[in-house]
Amino acid sequence: MLRYSLKRLLSLAISLIIASLVIFLVIEVAPGDPASFMLGMNAQEDTLNALREELGLNQSKLERYLSWTFGMLQGDFGTSYTYRTPVAQMVADRLWVSLPLALYALALSTLIAFPAGIYAASRRGAPGDVAVMGATQLGVAIPNFWFAMILVLVFAINLRWFSAGGFPGWDEGLFTGLKALTLPAIALALPQAAILARVMRSSLLDILNEDFIRTARAKGLSRRQALWRHALRNALIPVLTIIGLQFSFLLAGSIIIEQVFYLPGLGRLVFQSISQRDLIVVESVVMLLVFAVIMVNFIVDLAYAFVDPRLRSRS
Repeated sequence: MLRYSLKRLLSLAISLIIASLVIFLVIEVAPGDPASFMLGMNAQEDTLNALREELGLNQSKLERYLSWTFGMLQGDFGTSYTYRTPVAQMVADRLWVSLPLALYALALSTLIAFPAGIYAASRRGAPGDVAVMGATQLGVAIPNFWFAMILVLVFAINLRWFSAGGFPGWDEGLFTGLKALTLPAIALALPQAAILARVMRSSLLDILNEDFIRTARAKGLSRRQALWRHALRNALIPVLTIIGLQFSFLLAGSIIIEQVFYLPGLGRLVFQSISQRDLIVVESVVMLLVFAVIMVNFIVDLAYAFVDPRLRSRS
């Protein structure tokens, strides 16, 4: 298990180095000058040069890359060009919105998908299976921002059970904060639950056709008992993969939902920073999100080893 973990850690480190290079180069070749954006088109050249010097934009790309990466290793993400605020502070403030939202949506997605997928697999071809698969097909086909607008229309405007947008802050209490994130979390969770339920059903049906399940049935176990005692655990490996990918998507890909509900999260911060040419914020936030994605995949790999002992023996 130790050797398996070390190999995954080495892969994680290499992935982070490559990701940092790609992010830096892609953002650096984007058109536009932050100094010109901040001072306006009519700014004098000497004023522009002074600001570029202050922001470190006159350094070579290699010096800027090394300064950026070594700063991140020390917890220093630089200072925002636009707000003149440490990027780490801006990220921390918004992470307390995006991270709970992603975890809330993932919990809802899992709570919906697991029972639905297991129910459909246990009743293959029956009306219940057809109904679940039809519902998941709609969930996959309909984008989450459409769900978001429907939820706002029904529960915020008509019923007035929730606010239409904004976030009051965790200082107002846990219940108030979770209530503000409920509609965005549902909008994010429904399409992901549809995908996860279909994967759960497919994986369970594949396992139920394996020889060891037939052997368990031959020893007297009912189909339900064989499903819960043997099939479910073996069906979790592809499901864990999807859950890991979904968490990464929910954390990094909720820009549209944050815009719809006017949430001060990381997605909205990236959107604003791109429009303002605040390169250091974009680079740092995107790198942080990439790090989260890679770490989630690393944790999923370790979870594989616990679920399937064959992976430990191979390593």
